[in-house]
Amino acid sequence: MLQKIYSAAVLGLSAELVEIETDISNGLPATIIVGLPDAAIRESKERVKSSLKHSSTQFPKSRVAVNLAPADLPKIGTHYDLPIAVSILLSSGQMQFDPAGKLFVGELALDGQLRPVSGVLVIAEAARNKGFTTMFVPEENAYEASLITGINIVAVSSLAAVLRVLQGFSPEVYFTRPDDFDAQGESSTTPWDFRLIRGQEMAKRALEIAAAGSHNVLMSGPPGSGKTLLARALASILPRLSEGEALEATKIYSISGLLPAKQGLVRERPFRSPHHTASGIALVGGGTDPKPGEITLAHRGVLFLDEFPEFHRDVLESLRQPLEDGIINVARATRSVSFPAKFMLIAAQNPCPCGFAGDPEKTCVCSPTQFLRYQKKISGPLLDRIDLHVEVPRLSFEKIEDETELEDSAAVRARVMAARKLQQERFGKTNSEMGIKEIKEFCRPDDAGLMLLRSAVGSQHLSARAYHRVLKLARTIADLADSAIIRTHHVAEALMFRPKAEL
Repeated sequence: MLQKIYSAAVLGLSAELVEIETDISNGLPATIIVGLPDAAIRESKERVKSSLKHSSTQFPKSRVAVNLAPADLPKIGTHYDLPIAVSILLSSGQMQFDPAGKLFVGELALDGQLRPVSGVLVIAEAARNKGFTTMFVPEENAYEASLITGINIVAVSSLAAVLRVLQGFSPEVYFTRPDDFDAQGESSTTPWDFRLIRGQEMAKRALEIAAAGSHNVLMSGPPGSGKTLLARALASILPRLSEGEALEATKIYSISGLLPAKQGLVRERPFRSPHHTASGIALVGGGTDPKPGEITLAHRGVLFLDEFPEFHRDVLESLRQPLEDGIINVARATRSVSFPAKFMLIAAQNPCPCGFAGDPEKTCVCSPTQFLRYQKKISGPLLDRIDLHVEVPRLSFEKIEDETELEDSAAVRARVMAARKLQQERFGKTNSEMGIKEIKEFCRPDDAGLMLLRSAVGSQHLSARAYHRVLKLARTIADLADSAIIRTHHVAEALMFRPKAEL
């Protein structure tokens, strides 16, 4: 008897409905799974056989054919275990229920217990959009699935529990998510606070501006000057994710398999810090079944690249498109997938290979050739996409031991949140995301500021991109000052953060 059970295939940040068709016919005992399954799905027959045995049911002793439709869509993952098992029991007549409106996901252990799987959030969203009313998921995935409203979530611990619910022996209890999301809560649990950082006032100001407008920053300074500490302290001044942003981040971490069990929304802004030996695929994403890379995992958060020039040149160049467009397109032979990539790039570098070029206390031992080769590791087009270039000098003994009470991250974060609120009210996004039309409408400086910009374009040879980035940066500086007009000193401060090579 032919029966159909429903599941879904994860495709990037979306999912497509999959029908599990099972036909049991006379013949020698054999189990065939077709429909472009991967190795994990082909192996599922052994997990299903053992699970049925431990759930007081039997695996049919005849020919079992399982088709995953549509047949031309590659199927990947272990979440098909549960729907395959249920479809076999329904087709063999060992249970009776109406499968309409029900969708199943879950990996089976040999004893019939259900294990959590990745991508449940996007599957739940697709199921809701396709008109499904009920979704069966492992208990560990219930909170995640319940983030999608409009579909009933049944959290189950084993195949036996699923069978009891479907046959009416146990009540169909729907999981209810506690309403504990607070968009106005504390932004971060990082132990680093701005009041712990002595000196580096210019760098801290640059990070405040960057946080307010989601701008990119490049910090340059000798070893031990505090670049890494500053980058990590940035998390303490970023506003918490809004509920919409949190849902975006949770989808990304869900399909990547990085969402901890029994955790719902990703509440903290991501902070990703890949090693400089990371490959291009690790950074931008990819693989046979395209998965998000570090730039997508940093979506709505921070991508920190320490030892910036030590990354491979082709890896750094792959940042150019997502920095400009906020999206990364991963093309493979089977299909193309687009991942969001709206992140803040915070990069740190030494001024030269030995790290002491321009240091007043230590002599640089690099030859001119070594110095130039090091500087040219980062291309001009990539540098042009970075809004704030800031020097992080060596700290003196007096600065290190200064006991003066410094402003803490909470005070800085309050200004950042106020500036972002202005931007949300203005056009619903951060200043760094403005297009040309919005720049012309909202980033018009006063007459003196316009004259200063005209002079800077001529003397510093600013490109059109750099010109627009200066305007967006000046808009953020004005927002921090709660000024509706971009004044001359706002433009001057924005120009101050351009790289020295332009001066």
